[in-house]
Amino acid sequence: MSDKISIRFFDDREVRAVWDEENAKWWFSVVDVVAVLTDQKDYTKARNYWKYLKAKLKKEKSQVVSKTTQLKISASDGKKYLTDMLDYDGIIALGKTFPGTKANRFIHWFTYSDESIDGKSKTKAYALFESNLIDSIEVGTTKGLQQIHAYLFGGLYDFAGKIRQKNISKNGFQFAVAKYLGDTLKQIEQMPEKTFEQIADKYIEMNVAHPFMEGNGRSMRIWLDLMLKKNLKKCVDWSKISKKDYIQAMVQSSSKSTKIKKLLKNALTDEINSRETFMKGIDYSYYYEENE
Repeated sequence: MSDKISIRFFDDREVRAVWDEENAKWWFSVVDVVAVLTDQKDYTKARNYWKYLKAKLKKEKSQVVSKTTQLKISASDGKKYLTDMLDYDGIIALGKTFPGTKANRFIHWFTYSDESIDGKSKTKAYALFESNLIDSIEVGTTKGLQQIHAYLFGGLYDFAGKIRQKNISKNGFQFAVAKYLGDTLKQIEQMPEKTFEQIADKYIEMNVAHPFMEGNGRSMRIWLDLMLKKNLKKCVDWSKISKKDYIQAMVQSSSKSTKIKKLLKNALTDEINSRETFMKGIDYSYYYEENE
């Protein structure tokens, strides 16, 4: 079994998955799905509910139970435990055993999330870890950021890898004026990146510049990690930074960078060659961009 791990988010709840290289498919945590569909935040209670439901479905000779397999997957304490898993078809079948609009909404999300632009881009982001491109990306430069953006969104956006020519804003905040964006990016490129403070400052300035029409955050977090890896032999374990904290800190960062720097520093890890850390980072990075 491969060590490719994924975390999907539905209504801000985690659904863990592990990649099966031999059969070329994902397996998903049944208890995570049950917790989502029952609105249960207590893992033990969700697991007990699954035991009850599993016994009931077994009596009914449901194929859901026969499709279940056990795999080891990481828990919140960092350790791996055997847990019941279902593949794509199994999760759809499980969802249909739950009544109500939430189950229907979950099935719709589960069915189509991987076919969206973000879903396809995320698949590309996973592949970046093992591609030759990641070793050829220029670190800390605008060109390097464009390379990342072009890889993530090539074929999905016609502006993939291209610096924007229009002004953009978000929630009332105006990003760098397009007319002067070229000069702004040159200034950011020249910023030093030898210390954590310097790298964080460079990342914050690039965020204020927002050089692309869409996909800035997802590209820049990889860009940031490449600078940290090259200069400090560290990267960010994004799973340690909650979506709410990250967004609030980034909103404040243009005028006060203390909070985002603290979040990033506390989440640093030396596991720069860990596929699992990279995969989790991509999951959280894309999760940050999901609409509330």
